[in-house]
Amino acid sequence: MTEGIKRDHAREERFMRMALSFAMRGAASVSPNPKVGCVIVDESVSGGRLTAWGYHRIYGGPHAEVEALRKAGGRAAGCTVYVNLEPCCHEGKTPPCSEALIKAGVSRVVIGAEDPNPKVSGGGAASLRGAGIDVSVGVLEEECRWLNRGFIRAMTMGRPWVTVKAAISIDGEMALQNGESRWISGSESRKRAHLMRAENDAVLVGVGTILKDDPELTVRNADGRSPMKIIMDRDLDTPPDAKVLDEGKCMFFTSPSSDEGRAGELSRRGAAIMRQEGPMERRLSIDELLGRLVPYGINNLMVEGGAKLIGSFISSRLVDEFSLFVAPRLLGQGLDLLGGMTFKHMEEAVSMKRLRIRRTGDDIWFEGIPSCSPAL
Repeated sequence: MTEGIKRDHAREERFMRMALSFAMRGAASVSPNPKVGCVIVDESVSGGRLTAWGYHRIYGGPHAEVEALRKAGGRAAGCTVYVNLEPCCHEGKTPPCSEALIKAGVSRVVIGAEDPNPKVSGGGAASLRGAGIDVSVGVLEEECRWLNRGFIRAMTMGRPWVTVKAAISIDGEMALQNGESRWISGSESRKRAHLMRAENDAVLVGVGTILKDDPELTVRNADGRSPMKIIMDRDLDTPPDAKVLDEGKCMFFTSPSSDEGRAGELSRRGAAIMRQEGPMERRLSIDELLGRLVPYGINNLMVEGGAKLIGSFISSRLVDEFSLFVAPRLLGQGLDLLGGMTFKHMEEAVSMKRLRIRRTGDDIWFEGIPSCSPAL
């Protein structure tokens, strides 16, 4: 530890939370890079005094540490840097952040979580220590890893973090028996759902949703970019005049034998066609799709429907998070969230952890992680 500076865990957590709050500002613009915030603190002052701050604003732009150092100028020398993710030590779209910190003459770096990227993974901290800088790792680690759960999932498992988003009635139905579902939830829930789209890299629906609702799948009632739109369409039944093709990137995951003529029509509308490579069974392979998305920059995937697709993800135990808007309605027998799944034993049922329950207008917004989701 740097001489003269005594570890103060309460202070470390306070400034790390500040770094996390700045990191969140890049939530809808930095992916597939992680969300990172940085604060530079003069700890020679009692309680610590904020000198400068920065965050990763946009993919390809300056990293959080570089932005904070630019604001601090010469005042960074001798200061402590708080950053929620380990500074990079490799040359990418921008120079190594660890090198910039060393050149700035900082005395200490407090890191929330190690970077799981194999190009970094402890190397950033090691380079700082090699330059004589005191380094602490693991302050608010759980919160720091949670913020970048999609990035961590992509780096460690080669697939996106999967969130199932749905609006359901009190009795668990997503739609009436005839398929009608507009609108189960209220306007505040729908606004929040659009913000969630902006925070995800891609949104996935089945072809049934396209044929029934003709959705745009864009961000409209919130700030942020629209995600890539992915449609699981085994036979390419999506019509070439579907609204989903009107704006933004669109990709179809389809069977190896789907019609080339239909593929050509969709391609001319700007859509990408991804054909399943593995053996075909009754349904398209969700596992294969997830395994092929990360190279497209998709770290966070939101599954929006329909009921059969969501049921397939649940039965395959490939859901990492649920975000459910429960409306004060009773729909009776209809299309349920689980797609008709049944369990023979209670231990087979889907259990939840890390629950969060809030109000959105008249609805209840329920968030939780299924126990099948691998630990971060």
